[in-house]
Amino acid sequence: MSRQRTIEKPWQRWLIRLGVLVAMVILCVPGVWVVLTAFRPNIEILARPAVWIPKELTLNNFKGIFGLLDTQQGLPVAQYFINSIVISVTSTVVAIVIGMAGGYAFARYRFKGKGALFLAFMLSRTVPGVALSLPLFILWARVGLIDTPFGLILVYMAVNIPFTIWLTDGFFRQIPVDLSEAAQIDGCTRWQAFWKVEFPLARSGLASAAIFAFLTSWNEYALASQLTRTTASKTMPVGLMDFTAQFTVDWTGMSAMAVLIIIPALVLTFIVQKHLIAGLTFGGVKG
Repeated sequence: MSRQRTIEKPWQRWLIRLGVLVAMVILCVPGVWVVLTAFRPNIEILARPAVWIPKELTLNNFKGIFGLLDTQQGLPVAQYFINSIVISVTSTVVAIVIGMAGGYAFARYRFKGKGALFLAFMLSRTVPGVALSLPLFILWARVGLIDTPFGLILVYMAVNIPFTIWLTDGFFRQIPVDLSEAAQIDGCTRWQAFWKVEFPLARSGLASAAIFAFLTSWNEYALASQLTRTTASKTMPVGLMDFTAQFTVDWTGMSAMAVLIIIPALVLTFIVQKHLIAGLTFGGVKG
């Protein structure tokens, strides 16, 4: 009891809250600055001394990147957006299906080399994407997958599947095997027991895995910048480089494009927020 009273001292709780607040401010300031820059005129962005509080907000930066202004040539933002959606959604769906099957197999079955195989999957996550860019470029060039959405989908599948297996394995381990066995005793097949009993219980965990896989594919730049060349395959993060020249950077257009990249991620996170929080806390509370 004395230990519990020590942990629950009010000044300690407020100190923790203050620390979290400071950390959140530090993390959020760059994002807020990008959003404000997207709605500010160029004269405020380049002003010296810096203008911290915007005096004027405008939508011209967004109109400019879509080519709706006579003074600025637009970019194929819509095509970049479609490419990103197709590549991210496809790679996420395939990664979730394969990762769910792999995670379930690791959680429920025993087979030779199980530990070594699982360790190999985890070690593959330790390799940074930049280190893979050159060998992937050489391999993809030989098989004709450079500058194709399919080539990028394969890469993101390979990146996301090990993480999805690891995550779903933990969720399925939290579900008692007795539930599936009871369903089979009551007449369900093995597949029906999984789909009607185990899958609904692990749905929150799968939602967590899906959002992480999608955001990894949506925000990835290092590999996409090396494996794409034309408008037909470039994703949104790679499209940001269209705003850079040899001696200048179009900060207004780049910030507007960055906001367009952020919006789908925020919308998706809010949609699955309930499942995401439940998935992250699944198994963390014991009855």
